[in-house]
Amino acid sequence: MLESEPIIRLTAFFGVLLVLLAIQRAWPARGDSRWSKRQAINLSLVVFNTLCLRFLFPVLAVAFAVIMHERQAGLFGWLDWSPWVSIPVAVLIFDLAIYWQHRLMHTVPLLWRMHRVHHCDTGFDVTTGVRFHPLEIMLSMAIKLGLIWLLGPHPAAVLIFEVLLSAGALFTHADFAFPKRLDRALRLVFVTPSMHRIHHSTWQPETDSNYGFHLSVWDRLFASYTTAPREDERRMPVGLENFRETTDQRLISLLLNPFKSLPRSDRKNA
Repeated sequence: MLESEPIIRLTAFFGVLLVLLAIQRAWPARGDSRWSKRQAINLSLVVFNTLCLRFLFPVLAVAFAVIMHERQAGLFGWLDWSPWVSIPVAVLIFDLAIYWQHRLMHTVPLLWRMHRVHHCDTGFDVTTGVRFHPLEIMLSMAIKLGLIWLLGPHPAAVLIFEVLLSAGALFTHADFAFPKRLDRALRLVFVTPSMHRIHHSTWQPETDSNYGFHLSVWDRLFASYTTAPREDERRMPVGLENFRETTDQRLISLLLNPFKSLPRSDRKNA
């Protein structure tokens, strides 16, 4: 399975992307899924980020996990647990780590400069799930490699998490909404598009909530959960008030965005 890692990841990514594109077009929650230049720019960022990772990192997450696992290094190498135990535990630890990474992106000003490229999207659809600045993507990879070095997880756990991460990012940003009763039930365990849509509100108290990627439990456990937005999710404004001009949404502008000095109020909507 691990030898086919690139094929598995690409198949999962494009399979989920195509399915969600079809779903949000058939049952749009907001109408942000109509094809536009915005979506093309978002998708171009994922291509650019992939090239940056391949160029700058000699090994990526799964390959590094193979090396660490063969050396029996890290916490899991010392514990020597069965894969049936260590793999799900490792996936949970990675999910918790990315929750805190995401939360810090909103708390530390320097990290927010990178992350605001994701939040300044003026729409909310599946392509928003791949709209990240290359600096954030490279930092995320460095953190992931550090965690793999510390834990020494089974490579299958890293592959599973990588697939879940890319698929989950697409799913939680998709422009559709489950029926309210079903959404409430799913949110007991999982992050849904409606739950994450609140996180993209222009109102800072809502932006600074619902950080989870896959499991809603982390937001509930660490008191960052918002049940519903103050405005209807189908009409509420999304994005950042200081980056709503057409010129702010061009690819070059997005790449230069972290280097623009703005006050903390760049996330507030009075």
